Amino acid sequence: MKLRSAKTLLAVTGRKRRAEAAVLLAVCLVFGYMFYVFQGSAAANELTPELVPESQPNYSKFNHNEPQHTRLPCLLCHQRNDNSPTPKRSGHMPCAGCHVQQFADNTSPLCTICHTATGVKPFPPLRSFNAMFNHGRHLRQTGCATCHKPTRRGVALSIPSGASAHRSCFQCHGPQTETGGRNIGSCSTCHQPGRLVRTSENAKAYGVNFSHQEHLRRGGINCASCHTVLAGGVRGRQVTSPAASMHFAPAGKASCAACHNSKRAFGISDFANCRRCHEGKTFKF
Repeated sequence: MKLRSAKTLLAVTGRKRRAEAAVLLAVCLVFGYMFYVFQGSAAANELTPELVPESQPNYSKFNHNEPQHTRLPCLLCHQRNDNSPTPKRSGHMPCAGCHVQQFADNTSPLCTICHTATGVKPFPPLRSFNAMFNHGRHLRQTGCATCHKPTRRGVALSIPSGASAHRSCFQCHGPQTETGGRNIGSCSTCHQPGRLVRTSENAKAYGVNFSHQEHLRRGGINCASCHTVLAGGVRGRQVTSPAASMHFAPAGKASCAACHNSKRAFGISDFANCRRCHEGKTFKF
C-alpha cells in the first residue's frame, strides 16, 4: 500500500515538473520572439531613414533655371524654321513629354502659365538668361558695320539688344548654319543661364558734338582707327574707347588729338568755331 502511494506521488510530481518545464519553455520562446522582433524593427529604423515628403514644384510658373530644364537641349523647345526675330511658341508637345500627369488634368496650375479662362496670354519674359558675345572671334568673319549702324543723325552707333538683336545675329546665324560641325543657330550659341544683363540699344557718343557717321565718311578712317578689340575681354570691356579730349589729351591714351593735331585735321590752336565739337548743354569744364 505504501509502495503504491510512493509511485503515485512520483508520477504526479513528474507530470508537474514536465508541465512547469513546458510553461517555462513557452515563456522563453515568447520572450525570444518578442526580442527578435524588437531588434529587427530597431535595425530597420536605423537602416531606413524617415521618409520626408518632398515639396511639390510650383507648376504655375516657368523657370529656365529649373535643373530638369537646364539639362535639356534648347532646340527641343525652340525650333527655328526661319529668321523671325521673335521666338515662336513651342506648343504642347515638348512640355507634355515630361509633364504627363499635369497635362492629363486641364485644371492643373501648369495650364495657367499660358492660358487664361478665355484665351492665351504672352509667355513669361526671359529673366534668367544672359548673352555671350566675343568681338575678337566675330572680327575674323565680319566687320563692325554688320551690327553697329549710325543712329540719331549719326551721333551714336546702334547696339544689338533684346529680341531685336536677332535681326543682326540671324544675318549669319541661320537655323541650320554649322561651323566646325556645330550648329550655331541654337539658342545656346549666344545665351546661357545666369543673371539677365540689359544693354542699351544705343551707344552714347561723347559729351561733345561728335558724329560717327561724319567721321566714317572721311577717307582713311574706320572703326579700328579709334577702337581696339581686346582678345578674351569680359563683356562690356572687349572694345576700347578713345578719350573724348583734344586740348588735354592724356599721354599714351588714344584720343581725339591723334588726328586733331592741326596737321591731319583742325587742332588745339584752331578756335575759329568751338561749336564744331562743343555744345553748351553737354560740355563741362
